[in-house]
Amino acid sequence: MKQTFGKSERLCNLRIIGRLFKKGSPEVQTFYLYPFRVLYMYDQQSPEPLPQVLFSISKRNFKKAVDRNLIRRRCREAYRLHKSALLALPAETRPSYIAFLYLAKEITSYDVIETAMKQSLRKLEKLPPAFPKEQSNS
Repeated sequence: MKQTFGKSERLCNLRIIGRLFKKGSPEVQTFYLYPFRVLYMYDQQSPEPLPQVLFSISKRNFKKAVDRNLIRRRCREAYRLHKSALLALPAETRPSYIAFLYLAKEITSYDVIETAMKQSLRKLEKLPPAFPKEQSNS
């Protein structure tokens, strides 16, 4: 498998991002694993072999764009190197969209980010898919 992080793997669709960050939505699952909060969503109509991923670093915690870009690069690199774990999953149990929110208040080293990314991807492998219940028109 090629270890790339192309345009097709980046989450850019504003409608999907809105669904992912909608408060109280039953279709979005979340968990915390320092320094990340991971939001993920399953979608049966998603034809992509790999999930689309979003990395978010708060401007409130890191005022300088240089710092946000450094953290974002470290997160993307850790994901790029370890995303093969998600590819091994069957398509039905693989999340379609994932958002990694960086919550730490300081810039952490690549080793810490890589360890957290490995653990996050491992946790995503083990979690059962939770599809939203279909609403009947009665």
